[in-house]
Amino acid sequence: MQGTVQRSSDKIFDIFIYVVMAIVGIVTLYPFLNVLAISFNDSVDTVRGGITIFPREFTWKNYETIFGFEGLITGFRNSVIRTVVGTLLGVIAASMLAYTLSRPDFQGRRWMSFLFAMTMYFSGGLIPGFLLIKNLGLIGSFYVYIIPALLSVWNVFVVRSFIDGLPYALQESAKIDGANDWIIFWRIILPLCQPVLATIALFIAVGHWNAWFDTYLYNARVPGNTTLQYELMKVLQSTQSGNNYRDPNAQQAIASVSPESIKMAITIVVTVPILLVYPFLQKYFVKGMTLGAVKS
Repeated sequence: MQGTVQRSSDKIFDIFIYVVMAIVGIVTLYPFLNVLAISFNDSVDTVRGGITIFPREFTWKNYETIFGFEGLITGFRNSVIRTVVGTLLGVIAASMLAYTLSRPDFQGRRWMSFLFAMTMYFSGGLIPGFLLIKNLGLIGSFYVYIIPALLSVWNVFVVRSFIDGLPYALQESAKIDGANDWIIFWRIILPLCQPVLATIALFIAVGHWNAWFDTYLYNARVPGNTTLQYELMKVLQSTQSGNNYRDPNAQQAIASVSPESIKMAITIVVTVPILLVYPFLQKYFVKGMTLGAVKS
């Protein structure tokens, strides 16, 4: 009798968990499905409102308008190159510095950690940063996307915390076998840090992919160095102001769409590439954040 009651209570609890998870899933997915539906819905019909998760009048017009602007292909190419190169160099830089700060035989690691931590709370500001970039000769250069964003102190601390959780005996054993710091870092530390490296790689990649303000500041006058986010921002401004920067024939296309529909279509365009990458990093992302936060 008691076992029957126990099984019944377990089933009720399981049903409750499934219902709660279903509600959470609906609440999580609905905004994205709503944005997707509006992006595929006719602009005139969208003004009426009432769009849920399915387009009422399906059309490709919103996406045709977006991809009809010049500079979008160049911006997409530059954004992909920026994201790949910036992520790779950012992960290497953060992991190398984190390994150095994690070494107990590094005498100045406490002071170095303190100085790096200070940069998380205080910065020079926009104008000093612009003057620094100008004096370095990076304005109008593609390197302005890579060098200033090469190192994130937050990522360094996350990787260092993960390395601190690894047995130091592994490094000592490697030293006894004749390995130097370079070999220890590349052949022992990096393979063991795959979860946390995948985690910060996702952070860095999303940051590079979504960035547009640095293009506005440093490369607005260099069409060859434009990025996808900046070009999409210009598309949105064109639909809101009624102006375009391609040719007079695009005026009619802009007049047939609404800023709301274009905004939703732009959201889908910039979100889908990250959604395609995230499933491959999800298992590392959860494990890396959990283990990387064990120590501070």
